[in-house]
Amino acid sequence: MLAFLTTIRDAFANGVSKTLAHWWYEFTLQTKLLAVATLVVSLVMSGLTFWAVNTIQQDARLNDTRFGRDLGLLLASNVAPLVADHNLTEVAQFSQRFYSSTSSVRYMLYADETGKIFFGIPFWEPEVENSLTIKRKIQLPEDYPGNDDQPMVRQHNTPDGAVTDVFIPLIVNQKYLGVLAVGINPNQTAVISTNFTRDVTIAVFITIWVMVILAGVINALTITKPIKELLVGVKQIAAGNFKQRIDLPLGGELGELIFSFNEMAERLERYEEQNIEELTAEKAKLETLVSTIADGAVLIDNNMQVILVNPTARRIFAWEGIDVVGRNVLHHLPQSVQMEITRTLYEMAAGERESAEFRIPLDQPTKRTIRILLTTVLNLQRESIKGIAITVQDITREVELNEAKSQFISNISHELRTPLFNIKTYIETLHDYGEDLDIEERREFLETVNHETDRLTRLVNDVLDLSKLESGRTYNFDGVDLAQALEQTLRTYQLNARDKGIELVQEVAPNLPLVIGNYDLLLQVFGNLIGNALKFSPAGGKVVIRAYQINPQPHSPLSATDGNSALAELRHEDNYRSKVRIEISDTGIGIGQEDQQAIFDRFFRVENRVHTLEGTGLGLSIVRNIMERHHSQVNLVSEVGVGTTFWFDLDIFDEEVSLPLLETTNEASEVTTT
Repeated sequence: MLAFLTTIRDAFANGVSKTLAHWWYEFTLQTKLLAVATLVVSLVMSGLTFWAVNTIQQDARLNDTRFGRDLGLLLASNVAPLVADHNLTEVAQFSQRFYSSTSSVRYMLYADETGKIFFGIPFWEPEVENSLTIKRKIQLPEDYPGNDDQPMVRQHNTPDGAVTDVFIPLIVNQKYLGVLAVGINPNQTAVISTNFTRDVTIAVFITIWVMVILAGVINALTITKPIKELLVGVKQIAAGNFKQRIDLPLGGELGELIFSFNEMAERLERYEEQNIEELTAEKAKLETLVSTIADGAVLIDNNMQVILVNPTARRIFAWEGIDVVGRNVLHHLPQSVQMEITRTLYEMAAGERESAEFRIPLDQPTKRTIRILLTTVLNLQRESIKGIAITVQDITREVELNEAKSQFISNISHELRTPLFNIKTYIETLHDYGEDLDIEERREFLETVNHETDRLTRLVNDVLDLSKLESGRTYNFDGVDLAQALEQTLRTYQLNARDKGIELVQEVAPNLPLVIGNYDLLLQVFGNLIGNALKFSPAGGKVVIRAYQINPQPHSPLSATDGNSALAELRHEDNYRSKVRIEISDTGIGIGQEDQQAIFDRFFRVENRVHTLEGTGLGLSIVRNIMERHHSQVNLVSEVGVGTTFWFDLDIFDEEVSLPLLETTNEASEVTTT
């Protein structure tokens, strides 16, 4: 409970102190000086008054002491002989007459040499007897001299004032008979005068401070408050709030000042309204321009603080959801970018450079390559640097295309060089030594040249086919009879399979529905896949071609890369329709797990690892591109030494449902690029 009360007391004291501190802070300097001066004057006057009162009280105490000593000696000289004669009745009568004759005596007590009280006034007789019965004793001061004939005087405070206590020894013929204790009342006139003086001083002190407080309140209401309101208004105007007004019903100079302030604020507000629309429009144009450009744009000041950033830059630097405006750009850039451009940025801010260009690979948030262009922003006079413009270009696609082009040129050069070298070698041999060669050798050389020419022709044709697929050429899609396309392909490769001793099996479900596709492109897909199966299957092996209808997929998410919403919706609906699956299986050498991801890349050949028949390395890349045109995907399952199965799905043709998809597919094929 005590701790709780202590906590409440401390909280109340803190609240009062904070209130007083805030109240004192609200005063002006003039009011504070006036309050301090008033405090000093009131303290001095109060000090002097209390000093005077204290002096009066000391004089009154001195007079009471002298009066008590003299009165005590007078009484002792009259009652000592009576006490010596044990004439207590006379002592009582004398004491009663004396006590009744004056108001200065408060009490009279008689005690023997042992301190036992045997008579006292204002006690009456029964009380005296009771006092004697219970053997009351007077408690003398410790420094009481005892048998000394000089009285001892002391004072003690009571609610009625300071009472003077006089202890007079009763000595007769140098014999100590006891002590007479007399209490002297204070001088009422002095007490009244002292109390009056004290009350007047306190009243004057309170009156002065009441007047000071009233003066402070009046000052705050009439002068301080308008000045504070004016100060707040000026700060609001400086902060750009031109709607600020001061509404105080004052006259005189303060009223004129407030009127002038309101008039100034009104003019500024009108000026702002005239220019705000133009400024807003210009700012909106700038922000729209910056936000719509394809490149990333960041504008910073000389202190590296971000002023403006567009969505492209936020995406490249993963600043989505982060408020970087007003912050140091170096604290939010990726580490690789920060290390490259920090020094250059500070040099440009110092005016040592005007522009710079960097090409930096990034790993986070995604792996990409960017080009950063730094340009200083100058003022209208082109005298000082106001900031730095950072342009960020995502050149990942450009780098990939350059690398792909370089790789393609390297690969095609390598593939062309081998057959051309063989052709040139055998032709030169026939030309230079033809007469020395017999007919069989010449025939062998010519067969080799013919074989290399066919190989070169196949390579050129494959490159042209792949180029057509990736160039955005338009293909017409319609209903295709898979049984007919497979039968035509099998007739082409039947002789080749018989020569190699490979069984070619066709497992096509009867009454297959038409599928959506391009007949010539599908023939090319079947030819490449069956040709590869025959090429990599040993004698005695088997190649199986299957085609059958599969059930729809109930839950297939909508692709985010479908290009346009109409095509995406049709594909989403297409997931709930039946398809036809085509599988080409062989019992060949198989494809290792490490090669299955790269098997569809250009110029990738399995025979580079297993050292078998030669090929261009473009067949499966062509198959993949054709399947992408059919909005499908080639899949494979393979095991080294067991065999490989390639399979893909084609949409079933329906004139009512497929017509919109055919039109959209043809449009999409027109805009397909690498």
